[in-house]
Amino acid sequence: MKFADLIAAKRDGKSHTYEELKFLANGASNGSIPDYQLSAWLMAAYLNSLDEEETSHLTRAMAESGARLDLSGLPKPWVDKHSTGGVGDKTTLVLLPILASAGLTVVKMSGRGLGITGGTVDKLGSIPGFRLDLTPDEMKRQAAEIGLALTGQSPDLAPADKVLYALRDVTATVGSIPLIVSSILSKKIAGGAEIIALDVKCGSGAFMEDRKSAEKLARALQSVGKRLGLHVLVSISDMDEPLGSAIGNALEVREAYNVLAGKHEGASERFLKLCLHYASELLTACGSRSSAEEVLKSGAALAKFKEWILAQGGSSFWERNDLPVAPVIRKVVHTGGPAWVSKVEAKVVGQAVIDLGGGRAKKEDAIDPAVGIEMAVMVGSTVKAGESLFTVHAADEQVAAEAEESARSGIHFSDERVEEPPLILASF
Repeated sequence: MKFADLIAAKRDGKSHTYEELKFLANGASNGSIPDYQLSAWLMAAYLNSLDEEETSHLTRAMAESGARLDLSGLPKPWVDKHSTGGVGDKTTLVLLPILASAGLTVVKMSGRGLGITGGTVDKLGSIPGFRLDLTPDEMKRQAAEIGLALTGQSPDLAPADKVLYALRDVTATVGSIPLIVSSILSKKIAGGAEIIALDVKCGSGAFMEDRKSAEKLARALQSVGKRLGLHVLVSISDMDEPLGSAIGNALEVREAYNVLAGKHEGASERFLKLCLHYASELLTACGSRSSAEEVLKSGAALAKFKEWILAQGGSSFWERNDLPVAPVIRKVVHTGGPAWVSKVEAKVVGQAVIDLGGGRAKKEDAIDPAVGIEMAVMVGSTVKAGESLFTVHAADEQVAAEAEESARSGIHFSDERVEEPPLILASF
């Protein structure tokens, strides 16, 4: 089989067989197909797309391009969760302890953040000592002991995805829905999960900015997942405004801890709603009689969170108070008359955090885990002169001033009453 023939076939709008896509995935993972040919195929696939059957074939082939995590022996059901990424999205840090406390087994691989979308690995990496390099055996052993384990993406699992994703990023082919679906689901299959909750973000702070595109992706994830034997639960959630109050790695860890500890007023309440939505969806799908709200109120989820952090070598930051802290903390207040907050642009606030050093413009960029922004208002809030809008956590006064100006430009006001917008836009 010659890969040039596959390029030509997709260039001409023809369909691929499973054998052809397995050849592609294996060639990507072992390096036998050069990057320039893979890039040519990616552009052909972007322009002429893949149908649902091809997408299923590619997903399966990518999952089989490397090792697969064997969860046999662990208590069932085996569940996982994935978000398409957003500003201030730290849902995993609250959701996983709730699920594990209710008796589910959660083994998860997570990635680093890029652009305005933060990464779970970066957030947990702000906890001193926390390990993100667990081996498959360590993950399985820990999951057997406490019900959950999380690590950075392993090069051994779905290696074809790593190669293709890197090429998509530099060939302007990231936006292909079949390629997005294959990337997400191949890693989930390789990770061993049977029931998966997928959070498709929609809005200015998400990859899918409009509802039509988000629904198209959500439906594709569910239908391809079903073809491959997965039980996939998909919801579309709002990402026009940041999720929760904290945007920035250590700040988000602290917010997640506070929510588990029962402190979730204001924007944190909206964040908690999303965590409870997915916890309830997964518990119901698994036939559990546990209530997500009851698990949270009982303190079991908070205890599980602490157990999880310590199990992976992390500091007991809730006692030691040793999360990174920025040297400059600047509170920003409202200077106008009484008003309702009509918009908080997630994209603008997220970019301000990147400019502070809290995110990556390029994959190789280093990040400062201490910096970020804490929002004191959300859409629907009322404010008066002198009341807090947000707090900037920065490395120095100059970048703090720049972030203040930038983030302030993303907050809009109205003289008329504004209601809090819906959080869950659709479920499938």
